[in-house]
Amino acid sequence: MRSVTYSMGVSLDGYIVGPDGGFDWTAPDAEVFRFWIDEIRGVGVHLLGRRLYETMLYWETADQDPSLDDAGREWMALWNPLPKVVFSRTLSEVQGHARLASGGLAEEIERLRAEPGEGDIAIGGAMLAAEAAELGLIDEYQVMVHPVLVGGGTPFFARNERQVGLELVETRTFGPGVVYLRYRVAR
Repeated sequence: MRSVTYSMGVSLDGYIVGPDGGFDWTAPDAEVFRFWIDEIRGVGVHLLGRRLYETMLYWETADQDPSLDDAGREWMALWNPLPKVVFSRTLSEVQGHARLASGGLAEEIERLRAEPGEGDIAIGGAMLAAEAAELGLIDEYQVMVHPVLVGGGTPFFARNERQVGLELVETRTFGPGVVYLRYRVAR
């Protein structure tokens, strides 16, 4: 059965965006970007909330950006054809290899797990991940911790009153003080 993973960059104090909505502090250096390129190869479908979907739309036309380097082109070649499911109450259409969710999150994940296919079901976006966590649907948390305190904003982890046991599966430290932590949900 395909695993559901929640993976994003986070500040040391636990936020994916700061109080001003900014996340420029998550811009990866070459080593971290290479890691994300290698990780996306293991994803079979990506579930996104509206905000993350709109942020990632850049990659649909990134080839027109004269500053795009070889690593960016490699990411674009992997990201653009990747199937994506967008959860939104406000969008009526999406672009590229994306489709709007036709059901609730639990139903979509159940359907995707039942489909034949390779690769994880990745979730991006804090609100979507919070719903998945509340429903007990996340199998792994992959956290790229950046050496910054932002003091507030959108938290990586849902703020609920439910304890979830985790098993540390992998750690890795990158040059600019960034630490990757991968945890599997203990079941």
